[in-house]
Amino acid sequence: MNEEIQFILDTAKEAMDNAISHLERDLLKIRAGKASPSMVSNVMVDYYGSQTPLNQVANVGTPDAMTIAIQPWEKSMLQEIEKAIMVANLGFNPMNNGESIIINVPPLTEERRRELAKQAKAEAENAKVSIRNARKEANNDAKKVDTSEDVHKNAEIDVQELTDTYIKKVDQIYGVKEKEIMTV
Repeated sequence: MNEEIQFILDTAKEAMDNAISHLERDLLKIRAGKASPSMVSNVMVDYYGSQTPLNQVANVGTPDAMTIAIQPWEKSMLQEIEKAIMVANLGFNPMNNGESIIINVPPLTEERRRELAKQAKAEAENAKVSIRNARKEANNDAKKVDTSEDVHKNAEIDVQELTDTYIKKVDQIYGVKEKEIMTV
């Protein structure tokens, strides 16, 4: 096979891998009923004038399935962390006990579960769009390569097979997440 075509296929595969890892990261943020440190992973705290991720100013843990405990490394950061959680609009009500911040994660209602499943489905669709864009880009790049018509057709077939494989992966990942969300 032509080296340029192989490079195009490798680039497409890399773009599709990135779409899958992005999907997995986004799905981690969608809570499925039990507490997880990743639920507050995108909270940014004002740490002496600069926005810093929560996990860089405090220890975040889950003592049980319905509680997130945040132990700041500096006691003076308690109010800032509490404020940052409120600003992040995660739907949590943090409680400050003077030593740490505790967040009780409420159990999900059926309606909320459906909303979260819909949100997960939207993330899966975004990943599929990214994969299809990578396919389109690879096909366009392959057409620019100066080779025979057969090589172009074979490259197109290879790109389509790659796309189908990654779309199936997205569907599997979404299926697992949907089951996790809908399980009471």
